[in-house]
Amino acid sequence: MKKTVFFFVLFFLSGRFLFSQEEPILLSGNAQGTTYHITYFDKQNRDFQVEIEKILQAFDKSVSTYLPTSIISRINSNQKNVIVDDYFIACFKKAKEVWKNTDGAFDPTVYPLVNAWGFGPGKKQTIEKSKIDSMLKFVGFDLIELKGKTIVKRDLRVSLDFNAFAQGYSVDVVSEFLDSKKITSYLVEIGGEVYAKGKKPDGENWKVGIEKPIENKDSKNPLKAIAKLENMAIATSGNYHKFIVIDGVKYAHHIDPKTGYPTKNNLLSASLFSKTCISSDANATGVLVMGLEKAKEFLKVHTELQAYLIYSDEQGNYRVYETPGLNSIVSDAEEE
Repeated sequence: MKKTVFFFVLFFLSGRFLFSQEEPILLSGNAQGTTYHITYFDKQNRDFQVEIEKILQAFDKSVSTYLPTSIISRINSNQKNVIVDDYFIACFKKAKEVWKNTDGAFDPTVYPLVNAWGFGPGKKQTIEKSKIDSMLKFVGFDLIELKGKTIVKRDLRVSLDFNAFAQGYSVDVVSEFLDSKKITSYLVEIGGEVYAKGKKPDGENWKVGIEKPIENKDSKNPLKAIAKLENMAIATSGNYHKFIVIDGVKYAHHIDPKTGYPTKNNLLSASLFSKTCISSDANATGVLVMGLEKAKEFLKVHTELQAYLIYSDEQGNYRVYETPGLNSIVSDAEEE
């Protein structure tokens, strides 16, 4: 599953863990078109890399649009008698929930538009208003339903793309595996989406950096802020790492499901904090699409979410909006 490598990096102070008698176990590798890094403490010193990679492979076989044989790809191509699995069901139900909560700002049926603009596995198309208008007729999460373990479409042209949040869910899946092994102190990061459990053995919280939203396709950016996490997930969505330029105009990879065009607003990145990474990831996408002012109203209602939003003012300067619950969690990187 390919998804842009998102917008924060693992951040540990120098001399990490040297004060601890218990050494961390560090796992890393490639998955879903990106990388993963997992750190945990285990007195039994168990290595779970083989089991975790099998989990991630099974996950891709369910919801990766980059695998032609995956469940989601078979549904998109309208194969008959496709039975969905638990991974797919969890993604579908969360997508429906967030679609409703965000008034359609988050909508996984934008997949045809994602491909048309050149942000998916399909062939990029020449963008014309008439073509976009035609595609919008079969974009809408009310056009598809889950009945038992099968998918029913009102229009066979409807197709799904879970890439905007499936990576976050894969973090939850790996975290659940570590929970099953009685691991109580860990950090799971896949493609920049993160969940941190417990504290480190020295009693300190896990630390994660949030990048400055500088246009940059190839590498990591300097840090804007640092978040201290305990039993919390963070996912960031932004428009500065993955974009295309057409006739000198930059287009971000987040598609507005209501217009069919990439989003245009002054919100540069949205970092969402919650109890699960799937919620953080899906809502980060929705918030980025809806823009700053609508996002503020949305966050007042959905207090189960905390947000760190970076936007540009009229002079092009960075500004930050953060929800009140982050006062004790997030600090400016320059102050650390």
